[in-house]
Amino acid sequence: MRVMAIDYGDQRIGLAVSDALRMLCGDAFTLHEWDMARAAGRIAEEVRARNVDTLVLGLPRNMDGSEGPRAEKTRVFAGLLREATGLDPVLWDERRSSIEAHAILHANGRKRKDHRKTVDAVAATLLLEGYLARAGA
Repeated sequence: MRVMAIDYGDQRIGLAVSDALRMLCGDAFTLHEWDMARAAGRIAEEVRARNVDTLVLGLPRNMDGSEGPRAEKTRVFAGLLREATGLDPVLWDERRSSIEAHAILHANGRKRKDHRKTVDAVAATLLLEGYLARAGA
């Protein structure tokens, strides 16, 4: 069984799926969907197709640890995922994941204007790596 990490956004959703041994990121991609319910349905299809049994959903927090409107929206999305997949998403602190993803892309020579194409998938990969490292510890 695999783990899927989700970096939820209003327009783009980064997804990263572990390998079968739950040690590495096996695949990462971006889903383009603005409707929450449709996004949850499309993720449910990926969950079934990829044999996923654990969902890790990035929870945006402020730097002081408090939660704002984005965190509330993410919690609503977690409920939709629960209904669509039957899995209870693990809410994972995603502070700085997008900043780190942009830094990784920049360090690898990607132009800033091209970051939008892949930054969400990279952020999801960072979430997945963090979760897998904690789970393996």
